[in-house]
Amino acid sequence: MPSVKEQRRKQDRTRAVLPVRVRGKDASGALFDALAHTLDLAPTGARLGSIRHELKGADTLVVLYRQRRIEFSIVWTKLLEKSGSEYQVGLRMVSQEADPWGLGVAPATGETARATAVSAA
Repeated sequence: MPSVKEQRRKQDRTRAVLPVRVRGKDASGALFDALAHTLDLAPTGARLGSIRHELKGADTLVVLYRQRRIEFSIVWTKLLEKSGSEYQVGLRMVSQEADPWGLGVAPATGETARATAVSAA
């Protein structure tokens, strides 16, 4: 199993608050379907807010956004102290999709990464 340091994100996040529907199993094994929102996006993951169910790491969540259905693995959860019932959840995409959100947040290919590095120099 990879260490926590190896699991840390290696890509930049883009702040984006998008309304989403989330489906999965909570920590007790009960199915749920709820509204939530993204807080930020990365080419291979996302951070969600307004989750009202306790979730377990490594479980799978399905996130629905517009006509898109994106499957994620839960990397971490955090109970927000002020609310006592709201969680933030860090997610990693199960299968890589080109621009899953339709916002231009796509993984950098080798060619794109080189072009970005050259233009930044």
